Amino acid sequence: MTTEQIIKTIPKVLLHDHLDGGLRPQTIIDLAEELRYDKLPTKDPIELAEWFHRGANKGNLVEYLQGFEHTTAVMQTKEGLERIAYEMMEDMYNDGVVYVETRFAPVYHRMKGLYYEESVNAVLAGLERGKKEFGVGFGLILCGMRNMKDTVDIAELAVNFRNDGVVGFDLAGEEGGYPPKKHIEAFQYIQRANFNITIHAGEAFGKDSIWQAIQWCGAHRIGHATRLLEDIVLDSHGNVISFGELAQYVLDKRIPLEICLLSNVHTGAVDKIENHPFGILYKEKFRVTLNTDDRLMSDTTMTKEFLTAIQYFNLNFEDFEKITINSMKSAFIPYKERLHYIYNVIKPGYQKIREKILSFNNAKGENEKTIH
Repeated sequence: MTTEQIIKTIPKVLLHDHLDGGLRPQTIIDLAEELRYDKLPTKDPIELAEWFHRGANKGNLVEYLQGFEHTTAVMQTKEGLERIAYEMMEDMYNDGVVYVETRFAPVYHRMKGLYYEESVNAVLAGLERGKKEFGVGFGLILCGMRNMKDTVDIAELAVNFRNDGVVGFDLAGEEGGYPPKKHIEAFQYIQRANFNITIHAGEAFGKDSIWQAIQWCGAHRIGHATRLLEDIVLDSHGNVISFGELAQYVLDKRIPLEICLLSNVHTGAVDKIENHPFGILYKEKFRVTLNTDDRLMSDTTMTKEFLTAIQYFNLNFEDFEKITINSMKSAFIPYKERLHYIYNVIKPGYQKIREKILSFNNAKGENEKTIH
């Protein structure tokens, strides 16, 4: 078995994935035709995929986000949203993902008159259909946008759908000029409802954004958190000398960090993969998870993210099992459900692959003896 074959097969858990950042190019073309949307740069699916990736790979978040103008433009009907959610679940299955938390911002799906509830119900219908067909577990996170004032409405919407598959609330969008604490009312509503919070923080803005997300807004997880490195003192060889108070708090409280390696290069959060703080954070026992962020824009999958971690940070099979279990521990579903995935899906899945690798290696050894 090749490394890629092994990685593609092992069970994976994905916590940070944007529904509107992971559409299939052909689906975008089909839906654009149905909606008479004529602003796509091309109608060839291969060229379109390349266009999205080329446009996103410019090293800054503002330009990275421009591609979403096209994806959200075709996500304006119940049928379209259900199709996209269903196809995402099929893509997860083909990538070895056993549980996924996808997220989207209902505010971007009202151009054709959809109500918030209608868009959420449509996405949930697609996710549920995908779960039944492919056996992949899911949770849906609703995003409020930093530059908008309706985040309380989205927080209320998330809580209203908590028994139907919505598992949390997120704050997304451009960080600069839009600190998390400006949306404190929405976060307080979520906290009073005993619900779950994840916040994009420390991607395009400094460690203060992470501090606000945790200490002002009560975040249970942090999306990206690359700038946490600003609160860690390193020597000339890259070894940790000391942690600042924020980094120590994140470490001690086991706050999960939703790391997105390839996306963080494309948005300019880091200049190159080898400088990504993931290696330091993992070595120092922070609770890191690996994620895709926007599969279309970053031309990525969980398999690619894992292979990237092997190439640049020398991770091995046992590391991925640990990270996958950490991801499942950090999911926003009830405790017993998390245990189910860990003990009945993830651990047996890794053990099965171990045995297959051992069997393959033994057979290879026997064949080599026969030849000689």
